[in-house]
Amino acid sequence: MSAARAPRLTHLGPGGEARMVDISAKPSSHREARARGAVKMSLAAFEAIVGGNLPKGEVIATARIAGIQAAKRTSELIPMCHPLALTVVDVDCVPDRGLPGIRIEAHVRCEGKTGAEMEALTAVATAALTVVDMAKSVDRWMTIDDVTLVSKRGGKSGALRRPG
Repeated sequence: MSAARAPRLTHLGPGGEARMVDISAKPSSHREARARGAVKMSLAAFEAIVGGNLPKGEVIATARIAGIQAAKRTSELIPMCHPLALTVVDVDCVPDRGLPGIRIEAHVRCEGKTGAEMEALTAVATAALTVVDMAKSVDRWMTIDDVTLVSKRGGKSGALRRPG
């Protein structure tokens, strides 16, 4: 893409400095976002999580709660994110022996002037990091994979779904 056609980056000021976008003139609308990811691990770590045999406690419930808390605090973690009054945050952490590992999906909703994509992504990433933290005594080499936005709804762009 040529420089003449490059999209304008909304988080850069006239001098190239990072800035928060002014959303005061935007209308409020129903916003929704879904994200997903996975933690891949050894079969031993998977079995320890599913069997509830880890010294730090129940991994799935803790990861789910951590994801919910993280979504609510995204604007404190990502410098240019606006704080959102979230109306729902659902985080599912599902064991999958086929990975082996834990599949994570987050669904976030709010009424607001800006989207909830970062909140959904932050929920997934934090839930995944919590799984790693709680099970690292069994598998130090777990991998967090494919943290990605699945869909979003609301605002000027309407409803979008990840292709494929």
